Amino acid sequence: MLFHVSEESGIERFEPRPSPYADGPVVWAIDADRLRNYLLPRDCPRVTYYAGLETTAADVERFLGSSPAVIAVEGAWLERLRSCRLYCYHLPPETFECTDECAGYFVSRVPVVPSVVRVFDDLLAVLLGRGVELRFVPNLWPLRDAVVASTLRFSLIRMRNALPRSTAYATRL
Repeated sequence: MLFHVSEESGIERFEPRPSPYADGPVVWAIDADRLRNYLLPRDCPRVTYYAGLETTAADVERFLGSSPAVIAVEGAWLERLRSCRLYCYHLPPETFECTDECAGYFVSRVPVVPSVVRVFDDLLAVLLGRGVELRFVPNLWPLRDAVVASTLRFSLIRMRNALPRSTAYATRL
C-alpha cells in the first residue's frame, strides 16, 4: 500500500498535477516505511534520517543512538504539530512507479482513487507509535549540514520554510 498525507479532508480522487520534480503531471505517494516523514503539518520544515547499508557505526552512534529513525523539526513548530489534523489516504499501488527509493517516493501518471482514509489528530502519538524519535531543535541548518555530510539515508523536507541559517548554531554539532 502507498499513502498520500494531506491536511485536506474529503479527497475522493487524486488527479495528476504538474510538478517541478517530475516529468509531466503526477500523483505523489509515499511508501509505508517513510510515511513517518509526512505525519507532520505540510509546511513544517524537517530533517529526517535513518541508517542504510552504507551507514557507518560512527554515524549511527552520533546521529541515531538506539533510534531506528529521527525526524528533527524546529521548536517553533510544536504547537502547530499538536493542533494539526491529517488525513492519510491509502492508495492502491498498481499504477505507481518508484522515483526515489531512499525517500520512498512514488508517482502515478493516471488518476487514483483512495481505498481508505485514516484521520490522525494526535501527531505526536502517531509518530511515537511508529518508533520515530522526534527531535526539536532551535535551527535545522546545522543538523541538515551534518546529516548531508554523513553516511545516513535522509530526506530534507520543506527546508524553504526553515528559519534562516545562523552562525550561532554552526558549531553545535
